[in-house]
Amino acid sequence: MPRDIPYSQFNFLVSWAAAPGSEGAKLSETEVKAGFQEVGGLGLEITVAEYRPGNAPTNGPQKITTMFKVPDITLKRGVIGERDLWDWIKAVRDGSQKSLKTVTIKLLGEDRDSENPAQEWELKRARPMKYTGPALNGKGTDVAIEELVLSCEEIDLK
Repeated sequence: MPRDIPYSQFNFLVSWAAAPGSEGAKLSETEVKAGFQEVGGLGLEITVAEYRPGNAPTNGPQKITTMFKVPDITLKRGVIGERDLWDWIKAVRDGSQKSLKTVTIKLLGEDRDSENPAQEWELKRARPMKYTGPALNGKGTDVAIEELVLSCEEIDLK
């Protein structure tokens, strides 16, 4: 149900499951060892082509919907020494076509009820395409952050 006040952006959960026909079990929100601090790039772009038949009564083109594409999704989290992301990256790097996953991103309401999220995005057939480790500085006091960029074939709003 729509509401007058938008939801806050800081209540979200990220989980993933293996794509149908591939290896791996669903990672539930309660099993996540380190939550993500940031998710960026959620979106969808639909390409429109212009076409004008030679016998059209006007000089203007018709607009025809063609392909769509999903931009790359960026996830950031603090480094805690957990290897779950690295194992997935390694499987894709080594050529495993069975390592595609369905990634679910849930925006939660103030009650943080993951069973009834305010909004939920599902990234289908996702795979890691870039990993960036933390910037390390002996004089710094910031948290070490790792970044994972995902490429997916489709996005749905549930």
